[in-house]
Amino acid sequence: MTNNDVLKKIRVALKLRDSDIVDILKLVDFRISKSELGAFFRREDHPKYVECGDQILRNFLNGLIIHMRGPIPKKENKTEQKKGNA
Repeated sequence: MTNNDVLKKIRVALKLRDSDIVDILKLVDFRISKSELGAFFRREDHPKYVECGDQILRNFLNGLIIHMRGPIPKKENKTEQKKGNA
């Protein structure tokens, strides 16, 4: 199974549109256009087909976590915790 297949299956399972995927990628500061994204969803024998790289899939999955759960809460510094306990 290729990265393109994984991306397609997640898109279908979550009923995401191209604009949703572009927005999800923006959550992790990864910019991509709808036309670049559309190349991932083409058939492999299509002349404009592009293989989805590991970096794009990784950023999409990280953005999807933020999209579904919300932003990561910030942790306190260990030095601040020691000051509060002393």
